[in-house]
Amino acid sequence: MNKKVLYWTLQFIGWSAYGLLNIFLAYFGENLSNQQIIIQLILVPFYIFLTHIYRSFIIRNGWLKIIIQKLVVRVIIACFILSVINYVFLFGLSSLLGFLDPAFDLNPRVIFLNILAYVILFFLWSLVYFMYHYVENYNRSLKYDAAMNEIELNNLKSQLNPHFIFNALNSVRALVDEDPVKAKNSITQLSNILRNSLILDKKRLINFNDELNTVIDFLALEKIRYEERLTTEFVIHPDSYKYQVPPLMIQTLVENGIKHGISNLTYGGKLSIETQVDDKKCLNIFIRNSGNFKLDKRRKHKGFGLENTKQRLKLIFDKAASFSIKNEQEGTVLTIVKIPQINY
Repeated sequence: MNKKVLYWTLQFIGWSAYGLLNIFLAYFGENLSNQQIIIQLILVPFYIFLTHIYRSFIIRNGWLKIIIQKLVVRVIIACFILSVINYVFLFGLSSLLGFLDPAFDLNPRVIFLNILAYVILFFLWSLVYFMYHYVENYNRSLKYDAAMNEIELNNLKSQLNPHFIFNALNSVRALVDEDPVKAKNSITQLSNILRNSLILDKKRLINFNDELNTVIDFLALEKIRYEERLTTEFVIHPDSYKYQVPPLMIQTLVENGIKHGISNLTYGGKLSIETQVDDKKCLNIFIRNSGNFKLDKRRKHKGFGLENTKQRLKLIFDKAASFSIKNEQEGTVLTIVKIPQINY
């Protein structure tokens, strides 16, 4: 619904309901008269007009951008002024319709209570109006942040895919002259990986099973290249398949372990992937590879794959996910990724 239409609809419904409430209270109090009904029929459009003028004043003076501490004082003063205007109008209307009781209506205590009651009424109207705008601005801010996060995620994925394709093509290139038959097999495996990556590229998260299949295909391709220098092991918890992970995240970490660890060893090494589900229903992914993790503190960046993974986890899961990499023991690097379960 259009915001302007929504505003006028709520104005009409709200003040009409208030007028009907006063009529019902008078009816149940057995003091309902035609004059009171006429007064309520006049007051409903008057209140709509009065609060609309108040709204225009709010917008014109930029009250929607003022901090709450300063806003409250201004709203209370405004509600008091509106209440005084309302009392003067009621006094004049009652006098015009012959409904005025000077002994009662001019009593200071009655005037005070009447003005106080309408200060509260106009303050409630103000509260609803400002709450609507604060909630709307908050939602707009959330949508903006979500859009910016999505843009950054897409940028990270657009960086990741060419990087992955480049390294995979290098693996195939190394086999073309050495072993044409294996090169053909590796091209078939590469096409499967690329097909999956293109299908999953548009998704923010994918099923763990889809990511695992990509990793298996990638390792099969790498084993053709490294032969007996690369051994692999998988220990997958059955509940792992209930989770979703960022596309190509595990594959990137596996590739990182082979490139910076196993490929630098004369006799190669082992890469293992293990998953566990902890008591907090988080998926823990353990990637172990032969090698030694060295962090050069003089470098501003810790590596493309690691930084990419950290940023994507932060953008998608905020603080609910975690990432760490360390030397577990002599000759073994351990990478741990913790991912929460997301229910849609």
